[in-house]
Amino acid sequence: MINQVLPATINNEYKGHKLALYVFYLITVMTVGRSLVHMFATDGGAQSIATIPLDSYSTPAAQTVILIFALWGLSQLTMGVFYVIIIFRYKSLIPLMYIFLFIEYAMRLVMMYMKPIITEETAPGATGNYIFIPLSIVMFILSMRKRS
Repeated sequence: MINQVLPATINNEYKGHKLALYVFYLITVMTVGRSLVHMFATDGGAQSIATIPLDSYSTPAAQTVILIFALWGLSQLTMGVFYVIIIFRYKSLIPLMYIFLFIEYAMRLVMMYMKPIITEETAPGATGNYIFIPLSIVMFILSMRKRS
C-alpha cells in the first residue's frame, strides 16, 4: 500500500479506478477556478460568495479581509497548478493527492471551529468541507484499487 501512495518511481501511470481520476480532474478545475475568483473578484469573494458582511467593517478592515482572500486564492492557484502537473505528468501520485485533500478539508473544519467567523449565510466553502472529507476518503480508496 505504501508503494502506491509513495511510489519508488513517479510516472504518469495511474492504476486506480477511473472514477477517482475523473473526480481529481473536476477538483483540479474547481481549485483553479475558485482561486481565480478569490484573486480577481473585487471583494475576493469574501462578501459576494462567503457572505462575510464587509459592508459592516471599516474600510481598512474590509480591505484586509479582501487581501487575505486574494492571498488565499494565490495559494489555491499554486495547488491547482500542482494538480495540473500531476494530471499531465505524474498521475501515479493521485492517491497521495487524495490524502492531502483529506488533510486540507479536515483541517479547514478544525480551523473553523477554533477561529469562527461571522457570515450572513452558510458559505459554500463551509458546506464543501463536509462534502470533500468523505469524498476524498472514498476517492483515495478507489485510487488504490487496481484496475483489472
